[in-house]
Amino acid sequence: GIYVCSKCGHELFSSRAKYEHSSPWPAFTETVHEDSVSKRKERPGALKVSCGKCGNGLGHEFLNDGPTRGQSRF
Repeated sequence: GIYVCSKCGHELFSSRAKYEHSSPWPAFTETVHEDSVSKRKERPGALKVSCGKCGNGLGHEFLNDGPTRGQSRF
């Protein structure tokens, strides 16, 4: 399935990009579309992520914390 923004319904992540992670939150390796999210640097190793359409806060992208080396985790 497709995970969408709770505020505007914009497509964000696919269940195909979801994987098990030790955090209690869903973890994804990539977005559905290039413009699914907007990002801004918050601190070293983490970007603040918002809906690419309405700006609703979605959490973070953690750099180099994905399931494979060099991959990020949303």
